Amino acid sequence: MSDSSSSPLALSGNWNYPTSVRFGVGRIKELAKCCRNLGMARPLLVTDPGLAKRDIVLDAVAANMTGDMPTGLFSDIKPNPVGQNISDGLRVFHEGGHDGVIAFGGGSAMDAGKTIAFMAGQKRPIWDFEDVGDNWKRAETDAIAPIVAVPTTSGTGSEVGRATVVIDEGTETKKILFHPRMLPELVVCDPQLATGLPAHLTAATGMDALAHCLEAFCVDGYHPMADGIALEGLRLIHAWLPAAVKDGQNLEARAHMMAAAAMGATAFQKGLGAIHSLSHPVGAVFDTHHGLANAVFAPYVMVFNRHAIEDKMELLARYIGLEDPSFEAVLNWILDLRDEFDIPKTAAELGIAEDRLDDISRMAAKDPTAPTNPVPAGETEMRMILDSAMEGRLG
Repeated sequence: MSDSSSSPLALSGNWNYPTSVRFGVGRIKELAKCCRNLGMARPLLVTDPGLAKRDIVLDAVAANMTGDMPTGLFSDIKPNPVGQNISDGLRVFHEGGHDGVIAFGGGSAMDAGKTIAFMAGQKRPIWDFEDVGDNWKRAETDAIAPIVAVPTTSGTGSEVGRATVVIDEGTETKKILFHPRMLPELVVCDPQLATGLPAHLTAATGMDALAHCLEAFCVDGYHPMADGIALEGLRLIHAWLPAAVKDGQNLEARAHMMAAAAMGATAFQKGLGAIHSLSHPVGAVFDTHHGLANAVFAPYVMVFNRHAIEDKMELLARYIGLEDPSFEAVLNWILDLRDEFDIPKTAAELGIAEDRLDDISRMAAKDPTAPTNPVPAGETEMRMILDSAMEGRLG
């Protein structure tokens, strides 16, 4: 099964699943129209500090201005957004008289932008909306500002998600915030915007998309739609991630990876697992890149889950065309990707301090993604996986 006959310009369309998506090369030209369709007259574009200086952002803001859509800019956010970033963004939003948000960039920018839009008219503090129970019902839905999402990486898939991740600095924990209206009403997926992403970030974000699809597929429970999306996302990643890393200007590879990232985030409404349970606290405490942490932990969690996912891995191996349809084949594929992309082999290489291992294990066991891991994993099991990852033990 191959996509090799596709022309990059043919990889274009308007999708309405799970939200309205304008997909294809050059679709960024429609940004002002998308904002206007949502009733915006003065949006705030939220991005990260690096992107804020690049032409893709400056050109988007200028095009909006030309299109009679005056657009503000906020970029004071960390790679793992913290509560203060949201507070600062809200101040800019209100002082500038903005009426909507363009969440423009990778996962950090989109999470920050979506959260700013969500909090724009709320009276409760941000942590009151943590994704626990029915906390989301506390929100004043009519006070949520409209959102247009513009991804520039192919990893988190936050553009099609109803949640965001923000660090609570007081507790050093990543908090998941959820509300159905956090799902952007319009998404512009233009593969051209990803062509400037360096190879190492293309690899790390791509491994994030892989982890989303993989964990969603492995979660127990009956959700054939999510399973099908996850499998096809993994096939696209298998076929196109190495090409995107090798040649960042390959628009066909960029398009397929951008689709795969959105597919991963769509599929993981089914749930995630211990890869993310460990990556979240590591990112919160040590400010590691989320996709990179996922890539490091993935093989160790796979081995821990083996008896529960072996049959699914055989199916996955067949579907993506591995020569040996087995758990080992899938594991070796992921290990080979790590080698090809020069991804660290151990958690120790991420800079995790030995004296924080107990804290990380405890936080991982409490993470919202832990309950859907295929094999029950409490603090003891998380520490066992973490120890294996620190030492590089897969046996």
